Amino acid sequence: MASTLVQFRADDAEKLVAIQICERLGLTLPAYLRMCMSRLVQEQGIPFSMKLGEEGNPGFLALERARRIAVEAGISGMTLDEINAEIAEARKSRS
Repeated sequence: MASTLVQFRADDAEKLVAIQICERLGLTLPAYLRMCMSRLVQEQGIPFSMKLGEEGNPGFLALERARRIAVEAGISGMTLDEINAEIAEARKSRS
């Protein structure tokens, strides 16, 4: 899959707050932006709500569970390239 660089301007203070929120959610800002773009295209609209302090929010709970699983499995530090390489390898072995 080809990739392209997407850039936009943001207020410095707003960017710092966004980074802090993403970190509390267990995400990086670039990962969050890729997730948003992917879901926007899949759903043809804004498909989810994720707010800090929103008890029982399915999106937040799913990310928290995924984060715990990654930590327990010792893979929480993997880069996106490493994850994609493992997925590609798993797909090869199934073929």
